[in-house]
Amino acid sequence: MDRTRARSAVVAPARMVRRLVDFLGPTDAAARQSLTALAINSLTSFAAGAVLVGVLDTFRSLPGVLVMITPAIGLRGNVFTTLGNRLSTSIHTGSFRLTFRPEGVLFQNLLASFVLTTVMSSVLAVMAKVISVVVGIQHTIGLLDLAFVSIAGGLLGSIPVAIATVLLTFGAVRYDWDLDNLVAPTVGALGDALTVPALFLAATAVGKSAVVPTLGAVAMVVSAAVAVAAWRSRRELLAQVVRESIPILTLALLLSALGGLVLQKQEATLALLPAILLMQPAFVSSAGALGSILSGRVGTNLHLGNVDATLVPGRVVRRDTSFLFGLAVPVFLLNAGGATLFAWWQGDAAPGLGWVLLATLISATLTMGFVVALSYYATIGAWRVEVDPDSSGVPIVTASVDFVGTVLLVFCVVSLGLV
Repeated sequence: MDRTRARSAVVAPARMVRRLVDFLGPTDAAARQSLTALAINSLTSFAAGAVLVGVLDTFRSLPGVLVMITPAIGLRGNVFTTLGNRLSTSIHTGSFRLTFRPEGVLFQNLLASFVLTTVMSSVLAVMAKVISVVVGIQHTIGLLDLAFVSIAGGLLGSIPVAIATVLLTFGAVRYDWDLDNLVAPTVGALGDALTVPALFLAATAVGKSAVVPTLGAVAMVVSAAVAVAAWRSRRELLAQVVRESIPILTLALLLSALGGLVLQKQEATLALLPAILLMQPAFVSSAGALGSILSGRVGTNLHLGNVDATLVPGRVVRRDTSFLFGLAVPVFLLNAGGATLFAWWQGDAAPGLGWVLLATLISATLTMGFVVALSYYATIGAWRVEVDPDSSGVPIVTASVDFVGTVLLVFCVVSLGLV
């Protein structure tokens, strides 16, 4: 009996590791790719948080811009993560061809992504202005200035993210990578790292030239024209992606903007806790990336017929969900430790590693419960109403996390008496 128990004690951990590898990918290499992508996502999010802390004075001098930070980061991830998910599904179903011909899947999806970036950046500027005025943010900058910052910064940050998504797609075709496991954390990492600097560069031009509002007006007119042209395009895939994505991305922007509003309202409080402020982008980005992985896997399996859109998740989804929680533990521990280290490197590690760990674990547990439920039901909901889940599941998940994750993190910090 003792030998049997001892053997079980040895075998059980090995079985757990093997099942985790099976969840992450077909090989040990695929598992390492997924874990590496999530680690890079967290590390680049720390860098984004550090940049945000460094440029906070500039954003404070332009009231309304800070409301756009969280949704702008989310928009980058939503547009290009859904691009990757659509390409992943086309690879799995055998409809993908490695070509840039205008009628091809790759070209039409890329074109749709830049159309959506331009159009939704314009929508974001309007949304930020309205929200800022409604909640009483004083001296908000003009709509055309916000439009310039949002559209110029959005396009500037999107080019490298698009290139990375295409390179990942090439790698998936060449090396049999699973894009569902890689694209969300990788694109999220680049979105976090590039969006804040891109918006900062655009924001530095505001107030220094009379041309900026004119450029903002031109950009809004062009975005409207581009939206109409894509909506009525004869390229069926382009039109379908744009038509299905604009309503979903608008809802996603609204939810993310609420997260940005929380950040705007609490920035004075969070400024007293550098480690928490540094961790906020990594926290919501990691939760969103994990939810996007689950949403992408469920969407692909729905297309392949491996999963049914049932109210109670089936065995495959339950297996993926249980190990998603297991994967979340080291990711959020890395976030807490990394944020504290970055804050210490900058000269202020308040409120200390122990408190950061406690706040992170409590808020992460609550957030991941929300993320898993939303990832599954948003994806199967889209499937049931005959909307492509690859274009709708991820934006709803990540945008909701931007708001709910930020609220829960701030709630835990306040409840623990750290401020």
